Amino acid sequence: MGVGKSKTDPCPLTLSWGKSSSVETSQRPESDAKKPEELSLCGVAEHSNPAEPPAGAPGRAGAEAVEEIPEEEAEEDVFLKFVILHAEDDINEALRVQDLLQNDFGIKPGMIFAEMPCGRQHLQNLDDAVNGSAWTILLLTENFLRDTWCKFQFYTSLMNSVNRQHKYNSVIPMRPLNKPLPRERTPFALRTINALEEESRGFPTQVERIFQESVYKIQQAIWKETRNMVQRQFAA
Repeated sequence: MGVGKSKTDPCPLTLSWGKSSSVETSQRPESDAKKPEELSLCGVAEHSNPAEPPAGAPGRAGAEAVEEIPEEEAEEDVFLKFVILHAEDDINEALRVQDLLQNDFGIKPGMIFAEMPCGRQHLQNLDDAVNGSAWTILLLTENFLRDTWCKFQFYTSLMNSVNRQHKYNSVIPMRPLNKPLPRERTPFALRTINALEEESRGFPTQVERIFQESVYKIQQAIWKETRNMVQRQFAA
């Protein structure tokens, strides 16, 4: 979907100043040791930091080569089967549903919205999630309507499915086993769509009917074509 999984930033390198300063102080004459305010950090820095390798050294060249490769380009983009939009308090339930669809029904890859890359705008993540997956699952729980962001998510998803022909019927409301949103409290726009009912006996049949491989292949081809077109425009 053009979105790789987020990575944890490497921890910054820290220097132990106390050890280096104590070594130099013990080696100075007594007259100098009595005047700590006259000590310079330059000597400590030279003692603590090893000399940098020459510009042509392999280590330096390798480090520069790594830095020149953007993280986003280093990862291969993947078009997802589904993405689950959920309330902030429903992360555990969303993970359970994700595991259910992937492991019990073999519908993979998929992800939940909480797994989108950190440090980016929510609108950008929402656009990548909806357009970078074949199906958008709305996790209808009691927490769903309490979250204003969730309301915006489902309205945006519905509009996207209406405006883009290949995204027609790609929004799937789902009532999970735990704390499902009652039908009478479901927004009218979502009542018009047949929802996945996990507690229903026909749930496995619903899943097989909705998540068809042929539909996924069509959307994946359109996604690749659109992405390649955008890349050519940037290169021009």
